[in-house]
Amino acid sequence: MSLRERLTGLEDGRLMQGAGSGGPVLTASLPDAAYQELRKSMHQAILDRIDLERLKKLTQEQFRHELALLVQRVIEDERIVLNQHERHRLVLDIQNEMLGFGPLEALLADAGVSDILVNTASKVYVERSGRLELTSVTFHDNAHLMKIIEKIVSRVGRRIDESSPMVDARLPDGSRVNAIIPPLAIDGPMLSIRRFSSSPLTIANLLAYKSVTPPMVQVLEALGQAKINILISGGTGSGKTTLLNVLSGFIPGSERIVTIEDAAELQLRQPHVVRLETRQPNIEGKGEVTQRALVRNALRMRPDRIILGEVRGAEAIDMLQAMNTGHEGSLATIHANSPRDALARLENMVGMAGVHLTPRAMRQQICSAITVVMQMSRLTDGTRKLVSMQEVTGMEGEMIAMHEIFRFEQDGIDGAGKVLGRFRATGVRPRFAERLRMYGAPVPDSTFDPEKLYE
Repeated sequence: MSLRERLTGLEDGRLMQGAGSGGPVLTASLPDAAYQELRKSMHQAILDRIDLERLKKLTQEQFRHELALLVQRVIEDERIVLNQHERHRLVLDIQNEMLGFGPLEALLADAGVSDILVNTASKVYVERSGRLELTSVTFHDNAHLMKIIEKIVSRVGRRIDESSPMVDARLPDGSRVNAIIPPLAIDGPMLSIRRFSSSPLTIANLLAYKSVTPPMVQVLEALGQAKINILISGGTGSGKTTLLNVLSGFIPGSERIVTIEDAAELQLRQPHVVRLETRQPNIEGKGEVTQRALVRNALRMRPDRIILGEVRGAEAIDMLQAMNTGHEGSLATIHANSPRDALARLENMVGMAGVHLTPRAMRQQICSAITVVMQMSRLTDGTRKLVSMQEVTGMEGEMIAMHEIFRFEQDGIDGAGKVLGRFRATGVRPRFAERLRMYGAPVPDSTFDPEKLYE
């Protein structure tokens, strides 16, 4: 059956024989259902005609050019009537299907999209400016979506199938990908993509977005230079990794940094960075490399600082020991709702390592290792803010003592849904201020003035 015949009944008169001419004439715009069918059939026709052995020898640009010529040839051979816009769209879609990630390419090219959420083939949501919205992007069917997922995960040596129905991966630009498929996903394949800009946000961007204040920036820069261990806490999408990238920018270029992640997403700009990534088990259940194994290996790599993308398990004890044995200035993130909760979660993770420590000894390890805990939060209007910066000051009896240095105080929400509030210092001069001075990064006492408010 030809492409033209496959469209019969879908085009609602879009392709009709011209009276007396015997040729097709344009009567209306091609309906979306007909276009989707055309795109699917065109893709199959290209696969039937293409010489894969010859195309393997071409560069990607040459491959794109050859695909465009082949699509035009098929259109003419099948006498499919399309206007110029539709021809260009069809060529681009086929190129994206063959060389990229199909319908996702348009969303990946949109700099305003921060998250792409695919809920089966028929529903694709994106997040723009902190708000979710449904798009017109669709896949042919769930089998088409599965092919795109398999293409994404195979490029980084991961796999996904019924025996391993969940996977974390990344795109070439560093964007983080999570996919889950049946039988765990009841309605069909689900895909989540956390976008990362090719140009990571800078401290100037955070100031412009009012995520931090100038006094906070002074302290952040000094903390990076003074090699103080920092734990960044927050929920999903709250900006933890963004803040981690910004903080890493204050590390001197002369230091050797080792990063450890489940899916590589950090974008450090220093010249001496070693990037490590975990590995999932193979189909026989062997070959897994955990974050804990990588942390232990990193200690043998002569790092000046270790950056752990996210603490989520038994590697917590190795990270704390690294911070306590000369690897000062190390950074890590953790999922938690408050700085106090972050330390409690860290304590639980140390327990997962099978280390037999009393609660007090465990907390003393945490106190010795972590100096500052920062809480990032995504507010109801979609904005991300550093809502609390707290210093760990030691033990008071059986409890870890902390005091807050900066906070964001929320007053309410205006008629447009925007969060109202202000940043302010608590007036507490942190104990690490003396260390900042010793490392040549002093912060004036006026930085901690509680009378200075920032909307």
